Amino acid sequence: MLNRIEAGVTAPLGFAAGCAAAGIKYTGRTDMAIVYSSRVCNASGIFTKNVVKAAPVLWDKKVSEGGRAQAVIINAGIANACTGEQGYKVCEETARYAGEALGIDAENVFVASTGVIGMQIPVDRVKNGIDLLKTAKGESIDDGHAAARAIMTTDTKPKEVAVEFTVGGKKCTMGGMCKGSGMIHPNMGTMLCFITTDAAVSSDMLHKALLRNVEDTFNMVSVDGDTSTNDTVLLMANGMAGNDVVASEGEDYESFCEALHFVMLTLAKCVAGDGEGCTCLFEVTVKNARSKAAAVTLAKSVITSPLTKAMIFGHDANCGRILCALGYSGEDFDPYKVDVYFESAAGRIQVMKDGMYAGFSEEKATEILSQEHVIAVCDMKDGEAQATAFGCDLTYEYVKINGDYRS
Repeated sequence: MLNRIEAGVTAPLGFAAGCAAAGIKYTGRTDMAIVYSSRVCNASGIFTKNVVKAAPVLWDKKVSEGGRAQAVIINAGIANACTGEQGYKVCEETARYAGEALGIDAENVFVASTGVIGMQIPVDRVKNGIDLLKTAKGESIDDGHAAARAIMTTDTKPKEVAVEFTVGGKKCTMGGMCKGSGMIHPNMGTMLCFITTDAAVSSDMLHKALLRNVEDTFNMVSVDGDTSTNDTVLLMANGMAGNDVVASEGEDYESFCEALHFVMLTLAKCVAGDGEGCTCLFEVTVKNARSKAAAVTLAKSVITSPLTKAMIFGHDANCGRILCALGYSGEDFDPYKVDVYFESAAGRIQVMKDGMYAGFSEEKATEILSQEHVIAVCDMKDGEAQATAFGCDLTYEYVKINGDYRS
């Protein structure tokens, strides 16, 4: 059984976090963060599918292949992407300097960056930030919260979650934080995510659990159709809960995966609901599709439709746009079987029946679409499979934010 607690990455035993104002790009705010374990962790990561990969992604893939890590050094403001050999050397130097400062192996230091693509990171400021992080880190909830705020770019709020669960009769805890607001699209669609746990799990099983749970969480998120150069999810397990190491599938692995799914799904929804300039979290559930693959494709087609996203922003139940988006998804179905509903805290209304306009109250539909969390349900009546995608509305503010992002 899961028990959600109000905390983040510092909730599990042995984990600390902190932040610093290093002035890498921003002034007057914190822009570096650390996540640190008092003992070496088993670790794994999954990364962007964009062919253009940022230097930190290349470094972290190497660390992840070793299956061990003890710290993550994160900066906000500059992505260290499209920076060539110099950018990779910044990652090496960051890990080396952090390793010396923390008394750990450089090969066990993850490095993560987010922000403007193409700019070089001033390594002297990074080193100064590491010196500050060394003393600033702590194990309190507030320390974790401060780290979550420091990694924000266009995010409007920090994104954190923590949960208690049981593995092998031992109480375990898992915490997570992420940042992501724009350049979010399926294919491991978040910017940066860091998950910590005191459960004892082998690195191989950590990786297997990540791959299993990313499909219905971060891979179902889209804000703007752009897959980032920096997408990274890192998972670190230090084993301090004292359970027997989970090294194979079974009851303990399922309990761990349940907790991981909860953390990843919660953070994925946080990302979708904080899309650049958005006013609401928009969720699309496709049910009774002929296969899971078909349901995924159909849900993603609707969630990424600019016209549908603009419709949600305008609170206009122009529901034919949803059927249109289903129709160009590439999946075959009978359009004259499809029912569409809108749901929110204001109620539920059917807007299409058997592929045609269903007489409904425009006033009630507008009320439903005016809430902070809106759900579209598409009943394909073609099978038993289901999938849900997460996104947001498309607003004027999105264009304003991205029209002058570098400034």
